[in-house]
Amino acid sequence: MGYRVAVVGATGNVGREMLNILEELRFPVDEIHAVASRKSVGKEVSFGDRTLKCKDVETFDFSKVDIVLMSVSGTFSKEWSPKIAAKGPVVIDNSSAWRMDPDVPLVVPEVNPEAADGWRKKGIIANPNCSTAQLVVALKPLHDEAKILRAVVSTYQSVSGAGKEGMDELWDQTKAIYMLGPTAPKKFPKQIAFNVIPFIGAFQDDGYTDEEQKMWNETHKILDPDIKLTVTCVRVPVMVGHSEAVNLEFADFISDEDARDILREAPGIQVIDKRDDTGYITPKEAQGEFDVFVSRIRQDTTIPNGLNLWVVSDNLRKGAALNAVQIAQLLVKRGLLEKVDA
Repeated sequence: MGYRVAVVGATGNVGREMLNILEELRFPVDEIHAVASRKSVGKEVSFGDRTLKCKDVETFDFSKVDIVLMSVSGTFSKEWSPKIAAKGPVVIDNSSAWRMDPDVPLVVPEVNPEAADGWRKKGIIANPNCSTAQLVVALKPLHDEAKILRAVVSTYQSVSGAGKEGMDELWDQTKAIYMLGPTAPKKFPKQIAFNVIPFIGAFQDDGYTDEEQKMWNETHKILDPDIKLTVTCVRVPVMVGHSEAVNLEFADFISDEDARDILREAPGIQVIDKRDDTGYITPKEAQGEFDVFVSRIRQDTTIPNGLNLWVVSDNLRKGAALNAVQIAQLLVKRGLLEKVDA
């Protein structure tokens, strides 16, 4: 027997990926429903070889499903996730709305699977920020081995992290540059084509952005609150795939050779690290893949116990849709999911 699943926000980039990944991972689905806001009712999305028509979130009966995957804005989730959870299903939410709520687990299955045990407090499990997800997957096995004291992270985040509008803007600006047309920004504050923007989100009083703040807050909740973490988030002209340059300081020495071996054995990670001109991963190569890729593993000789890493992942997959489906798999594996009565 399988599960009854609804994807809310099914017409967006991540919602469509959720449907794709449910099919690719052969998640035991008995019924599948595409749900969206009223303006998207009737739009068609694909699930394997089937075509689904989107249903209205306002009228859909959530008491008839077991799992709801949410790919919506934080504001929408704040309103709807508690309503949906009250009907019985577990809500796995991809927005920022619930991540720091102490009664809502924030889960990356390779890192803190035990946290999922607390999902019944509010009926909601939160998915982390896309950049956080790939970071903690890479940090967890190294932290277990030698204890990370401090991390300095610079992100190189693709435009798909800003949704379809971000992808369209990069495409349109690139074409306009070649055709000598207008390149005025709309989605982003400055031109993104042939450029980088050292700003994502909204500025906070301390000069950091909320995107940067999310990364250290979420890493502390998922992995260890004692890790000192500083972040600079940068938007780059890449369609899909986030990259991160990560500098780590450990309590104990760990060699680059040992780190390479540890990461190779860790779940959800592929190490691509040869010291030649093609022996590393790029976001283009990670696109469409499930794993977090780690390259450029090397000692930081400026401190006693330091390492540098290059971490890349498909942000629409492990950074969002894949992690959500893996949480659902985790609930099934740990016997935490009771089917709603038909």
